[in-house]
Amino acid sequence: MDLQTRKLEFIQEFLKLQNADAISRLEKLLKVEKVWDRDDLKAMSPEEFKGRIDRSIADSENGRLTELSKLLSEIEGWK
Repeated sequence: MDLQTRKLEFIQEFLKLQNADAISRLEKLLKVEKVWDRDDLKAMSPEEFKGRIDRSIADSENGRLTELSKLLSEIEGWK
């Protein structure tokens, strides 16, 4: 069965759903899949990874850090 046919069958089954919880779970799954299906996500090369580690170490040594409590407070403000 090709992908287009599978998608159409999925849509048909989805439209039959009457359970709000099941629909919510599928919505959450779709959001997660959208994040992982982005074209701009790519694996870092070993050189890029080492560069990020080096920058992180330098940031730490130079006091360019955010305390966890401050970060959590900031995140709470996003809601």
